[in-house]
Amino acid sequence: MENEIIVRINKRYIKKYEEGYPLIFKEAVNNIEDLKVEGSILKLVDDKNKYIARGYFGRQNKGYGWVLTRKKEEIDQMFFQNKIITALNKRAPFYFDEETTAYRVFNGEGDGIGGLTIDNYDGYYLINWYSKGIYRFKDTIVEILSRMIVYKGIYQKKRFDDGIEEDEFIMGEKGEFPVIVKENGVNFAIYLDEGDMTGVFLDQREVRKKIRDRYSKGKTVLNTFSYTGAFSVFAALGEAKDTTSVDLANRSLEKTKEQFYINGLHLDTNHIVVEDVFNYFKYAIKKEMKFDLVILDPPSFAKSKKNIFSADKDYKDLLKEVIDITEDVGVIVASTNCASFNMDKFKKFIDTAFNEKERKYRILEEYSLPVDFTTIDEFKEGNYLKVVFIKIQNQ
Repeated sequence: MENEIIVRINKRYIKKYEEGYPLIFKEAVNNIEDLKVEGSILKLVDDKNKYIARGYFGRQNKGYGWVLTRKKEEIDQMFFQNKIITALNKRAPFYFDEETTAYRVFNGEGDGIGGLTIDNYDGYYLINWYSKGIYRFKDTIVEILSRMIVYKGIYQKKRFDDGIEEDEFIMGEKGEFPVIVKENGVNFAIYLDEGDMTGVFLDQREVRKKIRDRYSKGKTVLNTFSYTGAFSVFAALGEAKDTTSVDLANRSLEKTKEQFYINGLHLDTNHIVVEDVFNYFKYAIKKEMKFDLVILDPPSFAKSKKNIFSADKDYKDLLKEVIDITEDVGVIVASTNCASFNMDKFKKFIDTAFNEKERKYRILEEYSLPVDFTTIDEFKEGNYLKVVFIKIQNQ
């Protein structure tokens, strides 16, 4: 596509890239000063000029780009086309599933192109660009995608800041939002024209289904950091006795009401609280409130007027508060999307929390990303989702 830049990899990291690690980070590059224009093709070599891989330059979080191939092949239109076709073919079963019409069709480095994801919302496709680097390939990727799929409309979200406002709509027909999609037969209202959020996190599909099918019937349910109440909707449809959804964002009230209404659910037994979750825990403990099922799915980092939360530092203490408001033999759904620690460390947080509370527990089941969120073994961080169903045991 263009002239490539030779990138000399520090010898400490050569084996890592030879074994398939995809993220290019600053410390691994000896001549980092040569990286100037994001989107440039990179040729990774060792100190003897031996070929290692090809990728592109694009700043994303702590990364400086992504490896795209270890083969000696060009990064051209055919390369991108093959990656997209392969990814679409993997999702073929979803195209025939009338009960689930929202899912991921391309998942970044898991499908061979880091920094790029594509979701399908019942024929409205959303492309997420995570750096200026991958965005430089926009015309090529959009052209290929539009030829490979049957679509109603194609939208985009730039998950990086370049100071340039662009229309989120790219091509096709503009949607009349909300678009109503289905997930395991449940309706969700989706907005592709309201900034970063769309209305539902697709990676929790299997967890929501399990909550509906197995854990909700006759139970009192607390859904914390509830966003638009997706877990609560599934719990209510699973015949929960009542649900309470708590989120600090003012938008959560109307958005959660909408999700209940489009599923024929009423608010008499489904309560929505706009409140700082940390304050709500204190209130619930003071009032000696207890719930049969508590869903704890905080963001990796959250900040309110009085509280700062970081999952890798504070999840254990947050879980201890949840233990206090969960019924004996109740269930906690502990979830995190923090990529800085793995499932083993997450379970250690859980174990420490229960030990410090001098409570016994049993792990019922575990979940990570669903099949459409393809990951690779060489990049453990990409499999970020960790969900554990925990049953509190009688003393």
